[in-house]
Amino acid sequence: MTGRPAVTDSLWFRRFHPSDSAPARVVLFPHAGGSAGFFRDWSAALSPYADVVAVQYPGRLDRLDEPAFDSLTDLAERAYAELRPWADRPLILFGHSMGAAVAFEVARRFERDGVKGPVRLCVSGSRAPSDPRDSTVHLLPDEGLLAELGRLGGTDERVLADPELQALILPALRGDYTAIETYQAAPDELVSVPVTALTGDADPRVSVDQVDGWKAHTTGAFDVHVFPGGHFYLVHERAAVLAVLKAHLAA
Repeated sequence: MTGRPAVTDSLWFRRFHPSDSAPARVVLFPHAGGSAGFFRDWSAALSPYADVVAVQYPGRLDRLDEPAFDSLTDLAERAYAELRPWADRPLILFGHSMGAAVAFEVARRFERDGVKGPVRLCVSGSRAPSDPRDSTVHLLPDEGLLAELGRLGGTDERVLADPELQALILPALRGDYTAIETYQAAPDELVSVPVTALTGDADPRVSVDQVDGWKAHTTGAFDVHVFPGGHFYLVHERAAVLAVLKAHLAA
């Protein structure tokens, strides 16, 4: 594989452990309110097998001065445009929660344009794209929005307790929740790539049946992995989730 400019040249991507010679690339899409740094440890674990790219959405950390997207399809369109030059090797897309819907929409755009793109889509902690979103967290006052974040876990409690840090994360958080809670794909919007769905058995936001609904959105193979835990089951079950990704990379 020939050398390329570092993907960190793009504000949209972080490669914590670059691997220019890897035969495949894993692209990781964070949850609402999340950032690329959530996947730093994943990058270390997967780097022997793939070049790992974590997506950095606007409106957080080093992109704090950029407005967050409040339309999921607009976010996916821009992420797709940024990712296209990096489809020089097989891609596996993995998205958690809101990131699952973003990854799905990115995969759809590769197929829409007839561009060789992902060979597998992995969706985590997310109901099927056509399943109506019945929550309106994005309409809550700031206190309610932060309370929901705390209820789901996965966020450093020090952030939730610090008013200055709260002020920094709230705009992107509200934008993300608006994006995912106002998103709904049509039942006939499909991808042809195989889909792997992963979820926690005690997720308060997504039932196993809702996760199983993803099989209606692919004409390819479909499989489900259920792990113990809630919405952020993947924090405690990281090794098991990474084993799923490694198996797909080996295949």
